[in-house]
Amino acid sequence: MRNTAFLVAGIALLLVQANLFRVLGPLHIAGLVPSLVLPLILFMGVHEYSVVRGASVSFVLGYATDLIGIVPIGLYTFTYVTLFILGRAAGVRLAAQTMMMQVGLVLCFALVHSVMMLILLAIFGKDESTRAYVPRVLSYLILPHVLATGAAAPLVFRLAERIHSATVTHAGSRDTVTSAGAGWAS
Repeated sequence: MRNTAFLVAGIALLLVQANLFRVLGPLHIAGLVPSLVLPLILFMGVHEYSVVRGASVSFVLGYATDLIGIVPIGLYTFTYVTLFILGRAAGVRLAAQTMMMQVGLVLCFALVHSVMMLILLAIFGKDESTRAYVPRVLSYLILPHVLATGAAAPLVFRLAERIHSATVTHAGSRDTVTSAGAGWAS
């Protein structure tokens, strides 16, 4: 249930993200569109969701981003799964409870994500003549993108916390059913 809720929220955030350039376009700042899915993936990683389930949700959201964003298939898929695993490793040491910590965490991971994207585009670019050119041109978009993603992080974290609290399974109610069923069967 929780994974489905995160997946639906991620797809909704992805559709909003894909259309944000229409709203932010009149500002004429290239790269200002935030990544709304990245804070959701970091929330799952920092809150130590199951590796298989979190990586699966990250994989599907990355693949959907690849399809909607018209980028080489596998680019966002790989980076989102990698960032989930890195977020899970950092989750033991970092508690993203305060808004400043959430923004700082997302700023760092958005920067790592942007650098990973540039490196992967430089390595696996389609054409030999544009491999060196494309990352150089896109490098100017990193700072506005990272700052916009950091600014959107508290809203996405708040949404993720609501999903998390709405889908919490109560162990006490499950134990009551189990113990009642075990007592009745014997």
